Amino acid sequence: MEAQIVESSNLPVANVKEKSLKMLLWIGLVSIGMMFAGLTSGYLVRRGTGTWLPFQLPFAFYISTAIILISSITMNMAMQAAKKGSANGISTGILLTWILGVAFGICQFIGYKTLVDQKIFLVGTNSNASGSYLYILSLLHLGHILGGLVALTIAYIKSLRKKYTVQNYTGIKLCATYWHFLDGLWVYLFIFMLLYR
Repeated sequence: MEAQIVESSNLPVANVKEKSLKMLLWIGLVSIGMMFAGLTSGYLVRRGTGTWLPFQLPFAFYISTAIILISSITMNMAMQAAKKGSANGISTGILLTWILGVAFGICQFIGYKTLVDQKIFLVGTNSNASGSYLYILSLLHLGHILGGLVALTIAYIKSLRKKYTVQNYTGIKLCATYWHFLDGLWVYLFIFMLLYR
């Protein structure tokens, strides 16, 4: 029989804590968004200088885009499981999201190898601004994915210990918000780089 989440009586305290944590998360997300907005603006300005070498996005980036979109679905599965009180459903959803997050990272590194094979480098005498921007944007995003994987690991351990309740699953909500943000951010970056190569 599937384990059910226990209901909590500390609802007011949990609500205050949740609101504070959500506010901090949103401040962080806005900061990340502004950083990437600045970088993509710089990308466009630099592209207009005339020394820009066009590039092809590695096929692995297309695969990683599909993977991260699917990972948003599995993260949503964890959220829905939390709302229904299904501890096992939470664990499964988080684990699947974590696995897909790792797969996304692996695909990114396969893409980097393809770029190197095409003589597109991050730095060095043979590098160009177009390749450097491509690496910087994708690597910065990947760094934030790693942060998301750490958060998912913590949430997964807590879910195994039945720490989440029907009335208080703040950790799942925060993970879901952050993960969906990273998903949307990658789709934006992918389309941006596809259009402005």
